[in-house]
Amino acid sequence: MRVGAAEELKQLAHLNQYNENSRNGVFHKIKNDPRISPLGQFLRSTSLDEIAQLFNVLIGDMSLVGNRPLPLYEAEKLTRDQIAWRFLAPAGITGLWQITRGKDNMSPEERIALDMEYAMKNSFWLDLKIMLSTVPALLQNERV
Repeated sequence: MRVGAAEELKQLAHLNQYNENSRNGVFHKIKNDPRISPLGQFLRSTSLDEIAQLFNVLIGDMSLVGNRPLPLYEAEKLTRDQIAWRFLAPAGITGLWQITRGKDNMSPEERIALDMEYAMKNSFWLDLKIMLSTVPALLQNERV
């Protein structure tokens, strides 16, 4: 993304794939986001942009498996009531949301439910299952 991309988010709110009436527009996802350069689009589509997160794993700020860290503007909207359980799980590169088929059409409620499920069922075996499912999920074409 280019410098100042976060400030452009409000101007692009009408392109948000998530229903704005759902959870007060917690998540922001824009298909073919105009703020992303062609190189950035290639890196995202091949998941090569995730390699930089391995540094965070090596220094202990993230786990390989866990709930995705959120931008501050999204996290602030989720730190209430039972949804705060989501933040008890470690932040990770891959997780239940990343390996779930149909994630491109997932509602915010479904996404939060997966994060909550991971936080409550967090275990070595679940992490192993998610890690083994990550490679096939990366290779599948989500455009079904």
